[in-house]
Amino acid sequence: MNGIDPASDALLEGLAGLAADAPPALLDRIAARRVEVDGPLEHLRVAFTDRGVAYVRAGLDEREFTASFRERFARPLLPAGAPPAGLVPALRTGRLGDLALDLRGLSGFEAAVLRAAATIPRGQTRPYAWVARRAGRPKAVRAVGSALGRNPVPLLIPCHRVTRSDGSLGEYVFGAAAKERLLRAEDVDVDEVTGLARRGVRLVGSDTTGIVCFPTCADARRIAPSHRRGFRDLAAARAAGYRPCLHCRPDGPDPSPA
Repeated sequence: MNGIDPASDALLEGLAGLAADAPPALLDRIAARRVEVDGPLEHLRVAFTDRGVAYVRAGLDEREFTASFRERFARPLLPAGAPPAGLVPALRTGRLGDLALDLRGLSGFEAAVLRAAATIPRGQTRPYAWVARRAGRPKAVRAVGSALGRNPVPLLIPCHRVTRSDGSLGEYVFGAAAKERLLRAEDVDVDEVTGLARRGVRLVGSDTTGIVCFPTCADARRIAPSHRRGFRDLAAARAAGYRPCLHCRPDGPDPSPA
């Protein structure tokens, strides 16, 4: 006899179990991991959870990034041995592929805005009003700007492809210079877009097809200079007998599914 009854022995074993390290799966549900990766901007840092990539920021050192993440998400942030599979290709190509995102904490409207922005093709831009309509809130143009400013995963959800309604590039979470750099890297003719905006031209049509597009639409790029016609808005284009492009949808896309 060791002097300890079976009930006490079981209690001691239970207490010993409390001192054991937390299982890795439990830790991953509580904490996020951080990693620095190569990408289209310098000092790109990424936080990811067991559900996917949760936070992307550029230009911050490790301490600043950790503080920014904790302030927004109130979760521990630990170093990672390697980035999640698919992250680097997604940053390089602008296409998510199978990369998962963890967008918990967004409002329904913010999530709808980011879903809309995610549909903008690489190398093209869309105005805030276009995003607002696709998000199901056509009058919430200013709110779209605020929602994009809170995008936790820029680059992966390409809010740099959203421009002001007057056609100018507008602001960006990483700064206007970074936005221009990203668009140029996608072969957007920033000089042309800026020049058109200054002249009040927001749409470009072809006098051979009678179709009007956003200037960065792939169809608009194929219009020969001698057949290009500029318009200040869709009403002016329609008055001239033009119809909206079915690809870039300057008439406003249908709201995206919830």
